[in-house]
Amino acid sequence: MARHSVGRGWYGKLIGAALGVTMLATGASVWTAQASGDSSPPAKKPSAVKPVSATIAHASEAGERGINLTIDDGPDPQWTPEVLAVLREYDVKATFCMVGTQAEAHPDMVKKVVAAGHRLCDHSVSHNTGMDKDSKAYQSKQILDAERMITKASGGVRPMYYRAPGGAFTPHSRKLAAERGMRPLGWNVDTKDFERPGTDAIVATVERELPNGPTLLFHDAGGDRTQTVESLRTLIPRLKNQGYTFGFPVR
Repeated sequence: MARHSVGRGWYGKLIGAALGVTMLATGASVWTAQASGDSSPPAKKPSAVKPVSATIAHASEAGERGINLTIDDGPDPQWTPEVLAVLREYDVKATFCMVGTQAEAHPDMVKKVVAAGHRLCDHSVSHNTGMDKDSKAYQSKQILDAERMITKASGGVRPMYYRAPGGAFTPHSRKLAAERGMRPLGWNVDTKDFERPGTDAIVATVERELPNGPTLLFHDAGGDRTQTVESLRTLIPRLKNQGYTFGFPVR
């Protein structure tokens, strides 16, 4: 899978060196790591964790003619609502791969995604596309902290998948995510919408590369996402007319 050309992640500036290298333990200790002095209302108690496969998912629960829309790097207060509006207009669901710091900053958006019936995906704390070169402790902290942030922001709904930034999976990160009930999630079609090549170019990329597999990569953060919104508005009805259905990645 191609990596996005965003270096160690434009989100990295949001947390800098403050991430530290302390490794959170898996299991129940992840949930007790929240500060006891938090005055916000308690989140819904997460359900028991059920381990899933550690292999990278690409297939669709909707079958051979299924398509998985995956939306990365948000939530964003401007663009996530616009993406949600298009999905609602055409009655399709998507998987939102959220960056931990973004989820923490915009919990209302996380809750809206969940309320609309979409699924959540852990996309790490800081979108460091080189995290596969870092220590296991660092990888663990990126994954587990983001899981905690997203779950808290959602009101207790856990992410169901883990997508490594830029596809920077490692055996350790896949195993850890799977033990936490998050299926590693890949993609088959990189729409390149992050680079804003034009709506027509995004649509053409999807139509050309869809035979590669059903999981499409879009973004709802990281800058002006007008082209993303417009390409979704063009592609969804066109693909429906061709007999495709929209679902979620296999778990």
